[in-house]
Amino acid sequence: MAEKKAKMIIDKDFSIASIDKRIYGSFIEHLGRAVYDGIYCPEHESANEFGFRTDIIELVKELNVPIIRYPGGNFVSNFYWEDSVGPVNERPKRLELAWRSLEENKVGLNEFAKWAKDANSEVMMAINLGTRGVSDACNLLEYCNHKSGTYYSDLRMKHGVKEPHRIKTWCLGNEMDGPWQIGHKTMKEYGRLAEETARAMKLIDPEIELVSCGSSSLQMPTFPKWESTTLEHTYEHVDYISLHQYYGNQENDAADFLAKSDDMDKFIRTVIATCDYVKAKKRGKKDINLSFDEWNVWYHSNAADDDITKNHPWQVAPPMLEDIYTFEDALLVGLMLITLIKHADRVKMACLAQLVNVIAPIMTDANGGGAWKQTIYYPFMHASKYGRGTALLPVINTPKHDTATHEDVTDIESVAVYNEEKEEVTIFAVNRNIHEDIQLVTDVRSFEGYRVAEHIVLENEDLKCANGFANEKVFPVSTSQSTLDQGTLNSLLHKASWNVIRLVK
Repeated sequence: MAEKKAKMIIDKDFSIASIDKRIYGSFIEHLGRAVYDGIYCPEHESANEFGFRTDIIELVKELNVPIIRYPGGNFVSNFYWEDSVGPVNERPKRLELAWRSLEENKVGLNEFAKWAKDANSEVMMAINLGTRGVSDACNLLEYCNHKSGTYYSDLRMKHGVKEPHRIKTWCLGNEMDGPWQIGHKTMKEYGRLAEETARAMKLIDPEIELVSCGSSSLQMPTFPKWESTTLEHTYEHVDYISLHQYYGNQENDAADFLAKSDDMDKFIRTVIATCDYVKAKKRGKKDINLSFDEWNVWYHSNAADDDITKNHPWQVAPPMLEDIYTFEDALLVGLMLITLIKHADRVKMACLAQLVNVIAPIMTDANGGGAWKQTIYYPFMHASKYGRGTALLPVINTPKHDTATHEDVTDIESVAVYNEEKEEVTIFAVNRNIHEDIQLVTDVRSFEGYRVAEHIVLENEDLKCANGFANEKVFPVSTSQSTLDQGTLNSLLHKASWNVIRLVK
C-alpha cells in the first residue's frame, strides 16, 4: 500500500459526450522519411504490388487510426496537387520549400488514398491556401469527389480511379498564422480567403466538413485574436477550427514536462470560449467544434533538422524530425490523450503528428530495414482500442505538487470511458508524481456486477529509456494492481506510470 492516497468517483451519469473515433487520428506529411522509406518502399521485402510496406500497414491497423491528415503540414502551402496525379513517370520533380527537400511525386493523391483504404482509414485532405486559392481548391475537390462528366472528375477516371474518393474532411490551409509558412497571411487576409474558399467548396459538395486554421500553438502572439477574427469570416461556412501544439523537455525537468498537459487543457478551453464568443456575437445556432489536428512531443531532433535544412538542402527524403522517444515522452502523450478525451464534447477530431518516422510512434530502419514501436505507440494504441464509447468525467480528490512553471499540478490525471454496447469501462490514469506511488480508491458502484478484466501498466525506472529496433525496453505489462470489492476499486499506481484499468460485466 502506498502512503499517498487519491479518491475518485466514476458514474454512468457523469457523461461528458460520446467520443468521436476521429480523435484517434494521425498525420502523414511529405516530410523526411514519412512517405518515402516509411510507408512506401518498393524494394522492401514486405512491399505489395503498389510499393507500400505491408508490415507498416499492419502496425497502423493495430493502432486503429480512423482518419489521417494529408499531405501536410507546412508542405501543403506550396503543394501543386496536379503534380501528384497521372502517370508517375510524367510527374515533375519539385523543390519543396517548407523543408528544403526534393519532392519526386512518386506517391501522390491517388496512391495515398489507396494506402489509407488498405490501412482501414479515411483521408483528411489539406488544401494549399498559401500560394494558391479558391479555384485550385475547387478543382481538387471536383477531382476527388465529383462522380463524372466534368473536366477534373473525368481526369481522375483517366488516371485509373473510376469511383470518387468521397473525402469528407478538408483543412483550409495549414498554420497560416505562422510567419514560417509559405504564403503566410494576416488574420483578415486568411479569414476572407478561407470564407470564399469554403463557400465555393460547399457549392460543389455540400456534404463535406471544413476545418478553418486556428493558432499554431498557445504561445502564438496573435492567439486567441486569430480565432475570433478569422471566425468572424468563416463561422457560417466551416465546421471546425484547428489547434496545433507540441511539447518538449529542453530544460530536462521531468516534473514540469509532465505538467504541460495542463497547458493543453488551457489551450482547448480558451479556443472553446472564443468560438462561443463568435457564436454569440453572430447570434449563431451551431457550435464550432475543435480539430486538434497536430499534437505530440517534438524537440529531440531540432538541431539535426536545422543542419539538414540549412547546410544540406534538396535531398530526397532526408532523415528529418526523427525524434527517438523516451519513457517520459510516452507519459506526456498519455496525459495529452486524457486531456482530449475529457473534452470529447467539443474536440471531435485530433491527429497525432505524425505516424511513421517523422515524430512518430512507428519507426523504420533506413534503407529498407525493419520497423519498431516507439514508447509513445502504446498509450496511443490503448486509447484508440479502449477509448471508444462515452467519456465520463471523474470526480477526483488527488494530492498536488508544484513544478518550476506550474502550480497545483494534480498527481493523478484520469478519465473513464464507458462502452455500453460491450459492457466495458476503461479508466485511463497517469501518476505524474515522479517520486511516489499512490493508492487510488475509486467508487464504481454505478457499475454493479462488473469485475476487473485487467490492469495494464507502462512504466520504467529510467525516464529517459527509449526503444529501438529489436531492442524494446519500454512496453506494457498486465499486473494485479487493481482489485474490486463491493463497488470500491483499489488500484496501486506506481510513480511515473501510465495505467489502463478495464472493467467488464
